[in-house]
Amino acid sequence: MPQDDWSTQLKKIEREWEGLPPEPSPAFKKMQSEEQKRAEERARQRAAMIGGGARLILVGALGVALAFWPYESQCGSGLFGYLAVELVIIVGGLWVAVSTWRARLPKMHIFSLLIALAGLILVVIEILPRVGYAAVDPKHPPHFSCPETANAPLRTTAVEQRVESARSSLQARWKSRTEELARQFQPQRDALTRLERPELLSQRAPGTPRD
Repeated sequence: MPQDDWSTQLKKIEREWEGLPPEPSPAFKKMQSEEQKRAEERARQRAAMIGGGARLILVGALGVALAFWPYESQCGSGLFGYLAVELVIIVGGLWVAVSTWRARLPKMHIFSLLIALAGLILVVIEILPRVGYAAVDPKHPPHFSCPETANAPLRTTAVEQRVESARSSLQARWKSRTEELARQFQPQRDALTRLERPELLSQRAPGTPRD
């Protein structure tokens, strides 16, 4: 028997003598290594799915919030801000598409491409009429910059209108409440006035009978 076989046998005897389990075979070690790799791959896939889903929800929420844009978006700074948000949606959709492609998440990859495409369509809808590549109303064509007209009324956003309405309502309520309190405390004020000015106490109120 070769020397290395004797060494192997002695190691087995020593492990049995010490109460240790037998040394795993190379096939078992290989199977264990492959199982560990599969577990790590599943963990990476799960983390990639959670990260891709979070990014997808974030970009999708931004697109939904665009429908409730509270500022003027027909021209001027409001329009440029609106276009900037749409560009962010496109970039965000492409960002999610790249990450989901690397993580091999086909469904999320398709959704991210659809979001990027929707953002691109929104940008095209806003730009083409202003550069002459779409049919527009000839009397009121859209522009990038707001036309300056004399005596033009100031434009107020929906948020400003709600704030102004709330302020007017609060002022009306405050005035009504103040008048009501003044009427309620009028007798007390009259009594305090009489106490401060004793000569008023000697004056008889109209219609008071004499003693």
